[in-house]
This record gives sequence, C-alpha cells and structure tokens, in this order.
Amino acid sequence: MDRRNFLGRVALGGGILASSSFYSCLSPSGSKEGNRLVQIDSATGELNADIVIAGAGMGGCAAAMSALKHGLTVVMTEETDWIGGQLTQQIVPVDEHPWINTHGAPASYRRFRNLVRDYYKRNYPVIEEEMANENFNPGKGFVSNFCFEPKVGLQILQDMLAPYISAGKLVLLLEHKAVSADMEGAEVKVLRVRNSRTGNVVTLKAPYFVDATEIGDLLPLTGTEYVTGTESKEETGELHAPEKGDPTNEQAFTMCFILDYVPGEDWTIKRPEEYDFWRDYAPQMKQPWTGKLLDLSYSNPRTLEPRTLDFHPEGINQNGRMNWWNYRKIIDRKTYEPGFFKSDLTIVNWPQNDYLLGRIIDVDDATFKHHVDRAKQLSLSLVYWLQTEVPRPDGGKGWPGVRLRCDAVGTDDGLAKYPYIREARRIKSLFTVKEEHVGVEQRSQITGVKDGVKCADFFDSVGVGSYSIDLHPTTGGDNYLDCPSLPFQIPLGALLPVRTKNLLPANKNIGTTHITNGCYREHPTEWGVGEAVGALVAFSLQRNVLPRDVRADKGMLKEFQDMLHAQGVETKWPD
Repeated sequence: MDRRNFLGRVALGGGILASSSFYSCLSPSGSKEGNRLVQIDSATGELNADIVIAGAGMGGCAAAMSALKHGLTVVMTEETDWIGGQLTQQIVPVDEHPWINTHGAPASYRRFRNLVRDYYKRNYPVIEEEMANENFNPGKGFVSNFCFEPKVGLQILQDMLAPYISAGKLVLLLEHKAVSADMEGAEVKVLRVRNSRTGNVVTLKAPYFVDATEIGDLLPLTGTEYVTGTESKEETGELHAPEKGDPTNEQAFTMCFILDYVPGEDWTIKRPEEYDFWRDYAPQMKQPWTGKLLDLSYSNPRTLEPRTLDFHPEGINQNGRMNWWNYRKIIDRKTYEPGFFKSDLTIVNWPQNDYLLGRIIDVDDATFKHHVDRAKQLSLSLVYWLQTEVPRPDGGKGWPGVRLRCDAVGTDDGLAKYPYIREARRIKSLFTVKEEHVGVEQRSQITGVKDGVKCADFFDSVGVGSYSIDLHPTTGGDNYLDCPSLPFQIPLGALLPVRTKNLLPANKNIGTTHITNGCYREHPTEWGVGEAVGALVAFSLQRNVLPRDVRADKGMLKEFQDMLHAQGVETKWPD
C-alpha cells in the first residue's frame, strides 16, 4: 500500500489533524532509530510509535504532551472530531479547587489556563479593568474561578499540540474508535481503530498503550480487569458505601448545551417528541427527591433537603436565591466592551438534565445509542420547558427569547458532541484509593484528628488534586452524595493494572472506588494523571523497565518523582 495514498484516505475521513507537510515527515518502518518520528509500514499502513493513546480528552492530551516533551513519538486517537474531552466535546467548564492559580496542579495545566486567558485578552474586547486582572474569568460563572467557551479551550489544546504534529512526532486520528486489540500474555501488542466516516481500520503498534477514553474502552478489549458501579461497604470499608454493591449502578450522564438570550424574539424549538414524558417525569429514588425533574426545586446535594432556585436569562437574582443562568456562565457580557455581546452565554449542566434511566457502560451499541438519544430528548425538553413553561418572576411562564447555540458546540442539534461522563470502567489496580484515604469524616475517625486532618500520604505520589466527593444521582436510584474530601495525592499504584503490563489509564478509569471517583474525576486531576502517565512511559522506556518496577524500587521511584518535579508536577500539598 502506498503510504501517501493511505494517509490521504485517513485524512479525508476526518482522520489526521496535521499540516500539509505532515506526510513527508513520517518515517517508513526500518528507518534509523534516531529520527524519532512516527513510523508507517509502507506495505500495511500500520502506524508505529513509542506510545499509543486512545482518547484525546484532558488526560489524553496531557499524556501526549508529557511524552512528547521527553522525546517520544505518539499516536493519539479520538472518537469525536474535537479533542479536549469533558472540557470541549462534553462542554463542561473546568471544575477546580480554590488554590488552582498558584498550586495544586501541574505547571503545564496552569500554562493551559494562562493561554486561555491570553487568548481572550488578545482577541476579545475585554474591558480595561479585566485586562489588568491576572485571574481573569471570561464567563464569571461561579461554578468555577475559570469559565470559558469550549471552542476556546479546543483552540488552545490544538495550538499546544500543533508543533509536534507538524514535526511528525504526533499523529492525531480524529473520529477513530478502538474496536479490537491483540494480546500476548499480559501485554498489548496491537490496537485497531475504525474511522467512523469511512469504516477504514487502522492498526497501531507501540511498546505502551494508554486508555484515555471516556468510559475505559480499552479495558474490555484487552482483557484488563476492571470494576464498574458501586462497591459494598464490606468490600471497601468506606463510610458512605452502600451495604450491597451493584456493578450496574452508575452516576447519571448528561447531554449538555449552551444558551444565550435574545429579548423580544421567539427562538422556541420544535416541541420534542418525548416532551410530555419528561415534563411529567419524577425520579424514583431511594432517598427523597423533590417533585419533578423539570422543576426549579431539587434535592440539595449536601443535605437532600428541598432546594429551590430561580431562572432569569438576564442574570438577575431574585429573592436571594441562586439563578441557574449564572451558575455555568461562560461569557459575561458586562466583561466586554458595551454592546459587543448582546447576551451572556451559559452552559446547562444541571440536575434537570441528568439522565437516570439507563447505563451506557458494558452495553451493546444499540443500547448505548438508545440511552444517548433519550438523554438528548431530555435536554431538548428542558430547553423547550425553559422557553415555554418555566415560571417567571412576573407570574408568567417561559422565555421564548432563550436560544440554543448550535454554533457554540459544533453540532446541528445544539447538544454536546458526546455525553458528559462522570463515571467509567475503573481498573483493578495495584492500589485502590478509598474514602479512608481522602474523605474528611472517615479520615478523622481513623486518625482521631478533627482540626487539621490531612489526606493519606502516599509514598508513590505522582501528582495532587482537590475536589469534594461529588456523586450525582445514579441509575440504581441513589440520590446525591456530596461530602467534603481533603486535598489529596495521586498514587502511582492506582495507575497500574494488577495484571496488564503495558496499558495505563489516563481518564476516570484509574484505581478508585465509586466513592472516591467523585473527587478524582475533575479536569485538573485528569490532566495530572495524564501528565504522570506520559512521563512514566518515557521513564520506563529509557531504563528498559516496566512501570510496576518503578513503583517497586525505591531508588527508581525517587528518580521518577524527581523527574516529575523537574517538569513542574507537585507530588505533595504544602503544609
């Protein structure tokens, strides 16, 4: 097969994000080792690199950049046509801890954040007061100190990867999904990915493979042991674990969307086919749920007591209650020159569009599509309800000027390209993070310390993170679980499968439990996992050892941790 024609067909199918000079940068197999370029077999079209990363979300991109900085060659695949995972294709603003501007995440993650801020200040008419603000928040949404448009995040991630693509060191296969793998004992030898547009299958080879997919696609393909759903209290000893575990009981997923508001105009969408069902639907939970799903009242995540919020698309707060419009706002019109933005832009990822009626892990393609389609109907029903029936402060109903912004998410229906996934398959790992390691209440019980209690100190820490244990309602009928956790470390043992030697996780598929997944699943932590994994592959290849050997040898582990420190990774929280 002619490699130039082969790659041309891949690219035409939505495949390779690259410059026009990319094809001549590839090395045919058999070229000199020192070239350090992704190789392609001229006869079969197989791609060969130092590391193959499936999934280009936050963890996948961070793993790629970390490996590339250490001189490795990378092939990275992505199921959709947008990289960035939960930040972009799933349109979820970054969920971060309050110290993120100075510490508690890799330096590369803070560089990404600064590049986003610089992009706005260079290209948008930001008012003078905000131009001087080094912690500028483009959207002023209060879910995070940093809310911005998914397309800007996408642009920055593409910019960060672009030099490596141009140099032939990174091949990015968009719209490619993993479909099969070949194993030799406990080692992955080959991964095959299918182009969703053309149906063409590409074979990928590397010494190491990384599963950075959103639900852990490579785990069943490679026979890597994993768990799903909830573990029982007997299994994990966790304070908030249920008495009986259920591997099918998973957190809701959500089809997010973006709105703006055009007063005096009617942007009401066509009445969704399932609108009557979703308007009347009331979740049946084990713990109390307040009323219907499409309502301004819901269960307070911390207390499960009824909580009522307001909705006003001009950002006005009424009665001292939170306005949903301001919650995940990604453009605050008052932050830019008067009149430039006619409206704010806000992301809708609320309790009202969490889908509870079925799981999408370990199901066939038809079932996956069925539940995603119903979740889309739920989100469109929420849009229609806001336009026609939501109570207004003046006693009326509906805001017809609320507009679904298809252009902001890159889809025809105005919904995210991919479901927002809160929970994936989780590897059975050499070490599992449990609530006793990070939960405030259980940690205090174990240590006897109330004031100043700290998380478990992991000898093999390869990063840090912080977020509350935040679990959304589940397919099995559990209501919210939202309880405080401690600033935590990322143990290397949680990134190492119990058996598979050359497959590493870099998303929500690390060795956590259902409970601790709730605090390890956010953007900065996923990035930190990816950065550590990319560096770990480089370290292992340089010394010709397995990742598990690095953890088992105190000397090598310290060398690896020193390597992480040198690239701006924190492995401990400051006192």
